[in-house]
Amino acid sequence: MRLSKSAALYLQASIILFFLAGSSAPTPLYAVYQAAWGFSPVTITVVFGIYALAVLAALLVVGSLSDYVGRKPVLLVATLLQVVTMGIFASANEVSTLIIARIVQGLSTGAAAGAVGAGMLDIDRDKGTLANAVAPMLGTATGGIASGLMVQYLPAPTQLVYLVLGVIFALQALGVTRMPETVSRRPGALAALRPRFRLPAAVRAPLLIGAPALIAAWALAGFYGSLGPTLVRHVAASSSVVLGGLAVFVLAGSGAITVLFTRARPATAVLRFGTAALIAGVGTSLLAVENASIGLFFVGTAIAGAGFGSGFQSVIRSVVPLAGPHERAGVLAILYVISYVAMGVPAVIAGLGVVYGDGVVTTAREYGLAVMALASLALLGSQPRKQPVLLEVDLPLAK
Repeated sequence: MRLSKSAALYLQASIILFFLAGSSAPTPLYAVYQAAWGFSPVTITVVFGIYALAVLAALLVVGSLSDYVGRKPVLLVATLLQVVTMGIFASANEVSTLIIARIVQGLSTGAAAGAVGAGMLDIDRDKGTLANAVAPMLGTATGGIASGLMVQYLPAPTQLVYLVLGVIFALQALGVTRMPETVSRRPGALAALRPRFRLPAAVRAPLLIGAPALIAAWALAGFYGSLGPTLVRHVAASSSVVLGGLAVFVLAGSGAITVLFTRARPATAVLRFGTAALIAGVGTSLLAVENASIGLFFVGTAIAGAGFGSGFQSVIRSVVPLAGPHERAGVLAILYVISYVAMGVPAVIAGLGVVYGDGVVTTAREYGLAVMALASLALLGSQPRKQPVLLEVDLPLAK
């Protein structure tokens, strides 16, 4: 049976949702792995960062491939790779296996990101734009809290969450085979595999304005996804695995809710709100860390999450719709390249700061101030420009 266009849109939204859930599922487990295998916070950030680099590699090589070969082939391969990834995770018994799983996971996520995002826009521009902004955050939130709860309260903590996700990805692969194709094949697929940035002229100015907000938002997400559980356990003076997943859930969940409530607002207004919320939320969280207040920390995380969601949504809404149908996957790929570089590289640097610097509190303070500075830059850039006022002056005629 062939899926309707509406069903295909929801299927693709579920794909990006569960791909991102799978990417955040290991976050609460890092404490379990660390206790069993005895590695440092640097290793945690390397495992996290290698995923971001794998996503980046896939985006650069195959990010726009679906514009040439169609959405379905790319999504089918990506979902099947996720099934393989979950099997590797479930069987991991050392750091090297964990790194292999993260690499395969990153490659499949990067391959799917442009195809699924563009595929939803092909079907419905408005719903597709909204789903592109909401689904990644909702998936990140779901994966973090579901994994934390499974690890804390259910058996087989290092296998169960991956087995559940593996079954979901297998069902999604089956759904992709029933999905209608939304773009026609065209020549140039091999040439498209050469890594390059190709930005249509229409999207360059909006992307330049929104880039600092995009970097700030995803750098914050990278910290929460890698060192967030370590920081939360320090602030709460608790070893609970759920707390680490809860921090990711609050950040991403608040972002998803904010997207839903601000979707009708102009993109520039949403960008200004988002950058202001990032500054206020990160500042509140840093104050909570200094005073060891876990309640205030989660309040700050929720405010920062609103900024994360708003910042990401505003850039998606102001950039992607300006691209043509055969440019959308490539433009989305570039947005995700910026996002994943911002998420991965600073997180690894933060891990080095924790081990070789002055610990997690000092690193969090410096990291937070950098995020606030970037958000401030984006806020200044988003302000409306005043037109110059021309004054008419009567000058005496020369005699």
